[in-house]
Amino acid sequence: MSEVNATPEIPQNNAIYINNLNEKIKIDELKKSLNAVFTQFGKILEVLAFKTLKHKGQAWVVFEDASSASNALRQMQGFPFYDKPMRIQYAKTKSDIIAKADGTFVPREKRKRHDEKAKKRKDQHDSNLAGMGLNPAYAGAYGAAPAIAYPGGAKSMVPEAPAPPNNILFIQNLPNDSTPMMLQMLFLQYPGFKEVRMVETKPGIAFVEYGDEMQSTVAMQTLQGFKITPQNPMLITYAKK
Repeated sequence: MSEVNATPEIPQNNAIYINNLNEKIKIDELKKSLNAVFTQFGKILEVLAFKTLKHKGQAWVVFEDASSASNALRQMQGFPFYDKPMRIQYAKTKSDIIAKADGTFVPREKRKRHDEKAKKRKDQHDSNLAGMGLNPAYAGAYGAAPAIAYPGGAKSMVPEAPAPPNNILFIQNLPNDSTPMMLQMLFLQYPGFKEVRMVETKPGIAFVEYGDEMQSTVAMQTLQGFKITPQNPMLITYAKK
């Protein structure tokens, strides 16, 4: 029986079941976006979503502890996720969730290998940057590394004064596989959100625009240091105009 018809008397536990999700979103992007939105409530052990017709529009988020799941359920109920309000309840049981993954263990192993390859590529990219004397976590404003944007030897590595407060935020230290939609899910929670802009040739950075600098400041203060992954606390500054 599908969990869509589960009774509301399901006891509180560390996993939540979400349905009414947008079925047009690719599974990998859906899982990354769910992780980005729900990681603010606590450590996530696993996000499960499947391509099968039976499980379309559904997902499970398994937290390390039940209080995280409880906060997520309460605060994100009805949240407009990819233009559809999420319906959230506690999952039946942890074992039920894993049982629903039967037949997916090989793909999950493939994903693990894919993730390991991606990490190797990132490590290689970072070491290449380090070899050039650049900090991989800092790509410079508007996607240009300081030494490239300001040629002129050692002087070019001197940090510039921060930009004055304005309505556009400059986000750094994002995971390389971040998507505009993942960031939109985070930043549209704050009033005045307009759009996310990313630079394809410069993964790890983005620009987020708000209606005015007061609105951008609220989002900056709240999301400063927010970890999309444990290794990627966001560094947020005002963008240079």
